[in-house]
Amino acid sequence: METPAIKLTGLKKRYGTGDAAVDALKGVDMTVWPGEVVGLIGPSGSGKSTLLKCLGAVIEPTAGRMELAGEVIYDDAWRIPDLRALRRDRIGFVFQAPYLIPFLDVTDNVALLPMLAGRDNAAARKHALELLTALDVRHRAGAQVSQLSGGEQQRVAIARSLANHAPVILADEPTAPLDSERALTVVRILNDMARQYRTAIIVVTHDEKIIPTFRRIYQIRDGRTHEVAGEGRAL
Repeated sequence: METPAIKLTGLKKRYGTGDAAVDALKGVDMTVWPGEVVGLIGPSGSGKSTLLKCLGAVIEPTAGRMELAGEVIYDDAWRIPDLRALRRDRIGFVFQAPYLIPFLDVTDNVALLPMLAGRDNAAARKHALELLTALDVRHRAGAQVSQLSGGEQQRVAIARSLANHAPVILADEPTAPLDSERALTVVRILNDMARQYRTAIIVVTHDEKIIPTFRRIYQIRDGRTHEVAGEGRAL
């Protein structure tokens, strides 16, 4: 049987202590398989951002267990020594804003992380061009960030998230600034990339335009997750 790309069991996060303590996550269970895109929805303050930060090893959970591709990453404490390497090599991030580096061209924006990880510069740029081709922005490879449209910038951000062959991508409101057509294009690209690279992708969203595209959805409310059936509408 295939190993889940992400498996969370009883994940909790408490901010503060004593009377000021707030339980943002109260026992989250979640499983995401390689090659699938899963939606994460819920009202403001429900714990979506906290969950994404825990998954991305940006903040430390309070309790529970977290596994990536069968390896225990967290079990009531971090179980790996180098969280920076974990974030760099095994988790890709796509944000609401692309956060591209303005003084680098498109190719170097995508190739930067692999180069920082020690990959040969020429090999990193070659792979960056392959990703840009797959995302239909190869013709912008030498352009500066300021020359790109919003949709093009988001495609480059997706290419950057895939540059290190990360098995997990966390996308935080990736379609929020886009119109309906471009939003659906981004979701289509995420699905294509998930299938092609066997990447597990979690998309946090309020965007009602894209929610019907998910086959599986986790709804988070009051710090707990509940899986609900998605429509899985074809793109």
